Amino acid sequence: MRILIVDDEAPARARLRRMLAPQDGIEALAEAQDGLEALACIAGFLPDVLFLDIAMPELSGIELAAALPDPAPLIVFVTAHDRYALQAFDADAVDYLTKPFDAARLRRTLQRVQARHQARLREHRSAPAAARPSQPLQQLLVPERGGTRVVRTSDIQWIETADNYVVLHTGAASPLLRRTLAALLPQLGPAFMRCHRRAAVHLPSIERVLVLDKGDCELLLRGGARVPCSRQYREAVLERL
Repeated sequence: MRILIVDDEAPARARLRRMLAPQDGIEALAEAQDGLEALACIAGFLPDVLFLDIAMPELSGIELAAALPDPAPLIVFVTAHDRYALQAFDADAVDYLTKPFDAARLRRTLQRVQARHQARLREHRSAPAAARPSQPLQQLLVPERGGTRVVRTSDIQWIETADNYVVLHTGAASPLLRRTLAALLPQLGPAFMRCHRRAAVHLPSIERVLVLDKGDCELLLRGGARVPCSRQYREAVLERL
């Protein structure tokens, strides 16, 4: 199994890593110091299991669990508080570890995780390929000062890159999400596609395609936004419309 440890406290991450490292059946371990870093890491590391703290700044463990793509990694919540147990199991957590815990308790958790992981692998192998597509994200959680904005992906008209962030243009607002466009696009499904090296578009939002010089074009969206579409993407966009 591939395990990602998510905790904003470095000593807690280090202790859990030391406890997990000698256990059987663990292929790789990685760490993230908060929910935003975890989302970025998941796309590349592809964990089977998250050992997830709950009380973290900006994006809590519960909020992170709600933002995971489907099929999501298995989740074990690891926290110093017992008051989140109901929310944790509503999120289909495999287990709920209350700090501090000992090696025996961790082994029982791993037994549950491995049983669930093996059952998931059997189900995946037995299902026909057409029956197991991954489901696009329905919403994105954007941390903001004083809270978290919930952005429905169906409201996003186009996405613009900004270094290691993307701007989610909804028409009503343009929140900034710490994610790269390359990592985000596969999670949004076929309704979104890249139209420029710095932009992607929600295909149902396109009203007109305006042809420009040298083969480039602009996509006119509902509400009047104009999105660049370079010639290398123009034909693919037109085929999808």
